[in-house]
Amino acid sequence: MKKKNHGKNTSGKKRIVLFLGKNVLHAILLIAGVSVVTFFLVIQSPIDPLSANVGQAALGAMSEAQLEQLKEYWGVDTPAFTRFLHWAGDFLRGDMGVSLLYRRAVSDVIGEKLVNSLLLMVTAWVTSGLLGFVLGVIAGANTGKWQDKLIKGYAVLTASTPAYWIGLLLLLVFGVWLQLFPVGLGVPIGVASEEVTMLKRLHHAVLPALALSITGASSVILHTREKLAEVMECDYMLYARARGEKKTQMIMGHGIRNILLPAMTLQFASIGEIFGGSVLIEEVFSYPGLGQAAVSAGLGSDIPLLMGITVISALLIFAGNMTANILYGVIDPRIRRGGQRL
Repeated sequence: MKKKNHGKNTSGKKRIVLFLGKNVLHAILLIAGVSVVTFFLVIQSPIDPLSANVGQAALGAMSEAQLEQLKEYWGVDTPAFTRFLHWAGDFLRGDMGVSLLYRRAVSDVIGEKLVNSLLLMVTAWVTSGLLGFVLGVIAGANTGKWQDKLIKGYAVLTASTPAYWIGLLLLLVFGVWLQLFPVGLGVPIGVASEEVTMLKRLHHAVLPALALSITGASSVILHTREKLAEVMECDYMLYARARGEKKTQMIMGHGIRNILLPAMTLQFASIGEIFGGSVLIEEVFSYPGLGQAAVSAGLGSDIPLLMGITVISALLIFAGNMTANILYGVIDPRIRRGGQRL
């Protein structure tokens, strides 16, 4: 018996090591690919960093020596491949460089902006997931009825509506007309940082988070509705109905269990969509997060900052997908025993 248990423990440890090793390799390849593509896309941008950040009039009034200093600072005359190798070497040593716009370490800028963005994106991610799952279950359990038509119509409408347009609409109604929420920024104007409470930060994040949630919930609604509608027509659900089980009992006992994994997969896959949507939403609401910093870095040719934001964003999305893989085994023991995932 002891040898059998020892064999099981050894097999379990091997699966864990294999799982972690694969994910570390995937993360390394992801960072390498994202870094190369991002860097050379920025290099091909038609934006002139000197004109964009200094201004054409100011450049005309500068001496040759000053222009040379600026070109050296922005790396205009340095070959692209050389600049990439310098950045990659520093990154491998744990140094993401210095932001050309903020004149601060990229890690410090990202750390400051990421706190604001995580507050916004986590709120939107959780809200859209819960709202989408609940509405999808209601629609799937009442296929063809008025509840289904109403929820499906809402999901289709919001899925085809740009997030920034919803943000502008919310801003106009709740920020300008009703004046229930601030029209922008992440904290109140004129308030010292030590006096800004979490409640005030949440008050400023409500509208942008709501805009992201409205668009993010639509795909979860439609997916959950379709899966539950399929489950409701399965043989075991027909058998449960023949035994006299109520619809609520059937959904809670059998339906949700069978649609939970697909819904969870879609929810974790939506992390990338939340990141992408937050860029536009943060611009609409002038929210000082990672998305707004990425736009500023792109328009200002701040390559170190843009590269750092891209790598961190890719790692966060990768971490979300890996978390989903781990939760699969926790929720469904068959996957864990099969060794397909942890």
